[in-house]
Parts: sequence; structure tokens; C-alpha cells
Amino acid sequence: MNSPAPRVELTSAAAELLRRLRAVHGPLMFHQSGGCCDGSAPMCYPEGEFRTGDSDVLLASLTVEGMDEPVSFWMSKSQYEVWSHTRLIVDVVEGRGSGFSLEAPEGVRFLIRSRLVGT
Repeated sequence: MNSPAPRVELTSAAAELLRRLRAVHGPLMFHQSGGCCDGSAPMCYPEGEFRTGDSDVLLASLTVEGMDEPVSFWMSKSQYEVWSHTRLIVDVVEGRGSGFSLEAPEGVRFLIRSRLVGT
């Protein structure tokens, strides 16, 4: 029996950027709100800096080669209801986002690509 595909995965570019950010900022986390700033762009913070609560869902603890601890990936419950049928792929693209995510000074931004579950 095949194991189910992960709900959230990283491209190699995203994993490399996370390793660089980890070296500077320590353990990391993502939060995807779907609200202000970059809208549907995932925001990367030092672990615990973004306070999560009952209105958030932990979708994944992402293992990144070369990092000692996983990167938690949180999403607001309201956004999860919309995206619950998709597999999220965290990627990196050129350009600066308008949010508070740690990668902003690098001249790149994290971006979500999605695929319907089962494809």
C-alpha cells in the first residue's frame, strides 16, 4: 500500500533558502493566513514568533535535510477549509514580497503552488 502524499512539500530551492535562513535566525516556522500583506504567500518566521491558536491548523512538520528540527507549517482554519483538497508546494521566486517574512531581504519570496489531492 502506498503512503499518502504529504499535505505540504518543499521544492529544493525552498529547502535551500530555509537552510540559509535557519543559519541566521534559528528554528523556523511558516504561517499561511490568506489575509493581508502577500495574501496567499506563506510567511516564514522564527519558530514561535508568530502566535498560533485555536483559529490555526498545523498542516505539517517539514523535515529539511541539514536542519536539526522540522519547520512547522500552520494555516488559518478558514484558509484550510478552502485549501483542504490540495497538496501545497512551497517554492521560491525572484522578487520581494510586501510582508514580514524572513526571506524579504534576500530579494526572493516564498510562494505556494498547489495540486489537487490525488494528482
